[in-house]
Amino acid sequence: MDSQTSKSPQPSQSPQQPHTFQVDLRGLVDLLSHHLYSSPKVYLRELLQNAVDAITARRAEQPDAPARVRLYAEGGALRVEDTGVGLTEADVHNLLATIGRSSKRAEGLEAARSEFLGQFGIGLLACFVVAERIRVVSRSARTPDAAPVEWTASDDGSYTVRTLPAQARPEPGTTVHLVARAGAGEWLTPERVLTLARDFGSLLPYDVRVGEEAVTDLPAPWDRPYPSPANRRVALARHCHDLFGFTPLDTIELSVPLAGIRGVAYVLPSAVSPAQRATHRVHLKGMLLTERAEQLLPDWAFFVRCVLDTDSLRPTASREALYEDETLAAVREALGERIRSWLTGLAAGDPERLGAFLSVHHLGVKSLARHDTEMLRTMLPWLPFETTDGRLSLEEFAQRHPVVHFTRTVEEYRQVAPIASAQGVGVINGGYTYDSELVEALPSVRPGTVVAELDADTVTAHLDAVDPAEELALSGFLAAARARLDAVQCDIVLRSFHPISVPALHLDDRRTRHEQARAEAEEQADDLWAGILGSLRGGAPRARLVLNHLNPLVRRISSLGDAELIGTATESLYGQALLMAQRPLRPADTALLNRAFIGLLEWATHGESDTPGNSAGGGH
Repeated sequence: MDSQTSKSPQPSQSPQQPHTFQVDLRGLVDLLSHHLYSSPKVYLRELLQNAVDAITARRAEQPDAPARVRLYAEGGALRVEDTGVGLTEADVHNLLATIGRSSKRAEGLEAARSEFLGQFGIGLLACFVVAERIRVVSRSARTPDAAPVEWTASDDGSYTVRTLPAQARPEPGTTVHLVARAGAGEWLTPERVLTLARDFGSLLPYDVRVGEEAVTDLPAPWDRPYPSPANRRVALARHCHDLFGFTPLDTIELSVPLAGIRGVAYVLPSAVSPAQRATHRVHLKGMLLTERAEQLLPDWAFFVRCVLDTDSLRPTASREALYEDETLAAVREALGERIRSWLTGLAAGDPERLGAFLSVHHLGVKSLARHDTEMLRTMLPWLPFETTDGRLSLEEFAQRHPVVHFTRTVEEYRQVAPIASAQGVGVINGGYTYDSELVEALPSVRPGTVVAELDADTVTAHLDAVDPAEELALSGFLAAARARLDAVQCDIVLRSFHPISVPALHLDDRRTRHEQARAEAEEQADDLWAGILGSLRGGAPRARLVLNHLNPLVRRISSLGDAELIGTATESLYGQALLMAQRPLRPADTALLNRAFIGLLEWATHGESDTPGNSAGGGH
């Protein structure tokens, strides 16, 4: 065998030629329009942004250079003129025709990049969302002797570049011409262009006009001087109504100079769910970035809507949202502190406005107070809670009661509130959002306060025991009653309590309810699940029906000699106690109520028609 054929093939040592990515412009435009941008309207923002950045670049070198942007829309076409830095022929090839390259990197302007709105170099591509052809005519301010240059591009990815006579563009700057694609003409009408320009560019620092109509409206409403604080509130309320469609309860100044933030927060006039994500309007160096910024404020501040201008926050690639980074986190904390300061200021100096605010948004303040000891201390005299003494603040309630009892659920509160109040035991309903957490935090801001959860055992302990001899005499009655309620996992307890008008009190706790739910699920499950649920059986105490020995009806029922009738009457008291506590009825409870109702009807009609003598006995 030839020695050469036995050698392993060696890799080629010659350098390989690099290849260039090929970009399908139509596919890229489809990606932009359907996935990156939320609406075709962003094309106008990109045009304004390019014009403003060009002027900023020129003024960095020529501070006295003119700063004008003019937009002219007519017949399905749009022309945008600016007095910016302009482009040479080399710039056009390097910048306009290279996807992803930003002019902000060029000509040593990287250091001044923070002054620009654009960050990603996508540039004019967004215009292909509405246009089939783009023509750019530009003359460089950096190279005054360079001839004007024309760049024309189509949505098929082709473009041409040519130089023009000097008279085609006598002054430095750029003009962009768009021709609408089929079906997109509405985006280039004069009315739509003016609306979009004012929406995106009302706070831009330069003179921007659509035809003869001014776009910019400076200074911003929150930066304007007003004759008085009252005039300022009226003007900002009008601004809020125009922007968000509601008249605010109040206005909060949002100024964070270190972060370059100025703006206002408007307090909503009606309650909203804490789960609803608040959206805010954010401008970046005057240009509207988004109307739906969600992460700008802490979650607890869901009762305000913000509008502000910033020069420090970073936009995402689509420039329609904020980039989550350390700067945004610091700004979020600082803005939250401004809202917190506003609340404490109202508490200290304007209780009437604070009361109006809390009547609508107490939930938001409670959300803040549970994590902020200072806020809880400040709001103690103001935050309303449902109690057995009426709607009171925690401070007022703690002053009246040496022990602050509370329940964790609304159902538990409804069970015990009437009875506890009659026994002189004050109770707070902690079943509403955040309330139990705030009650438990009370000792941290009010040292010496005793807070205790009120459960079924505590309530029973506060009720007066019946004389043992009397209870022994009623043992037959109690045995019949217990036997009847055993089917619904409920025990009978005899106590004396006020108000006398309440014949029975149904008491249980969360462990009891969980055990009942488990037992019901076990009954309805197949063998496998029944075995699993059975293994989860707990030792929780059963529910209790506390019969009031002072109540005349209970006394009459306890004197009956008919065990069946005692059972029916006991079921009726059980059902009435459930309804009084506004507890949801289980299927077993509903069946019991129906059985008791029919049983009482049968007993009453039987007594009237067949044994009149029994009617007298029925009254005992």
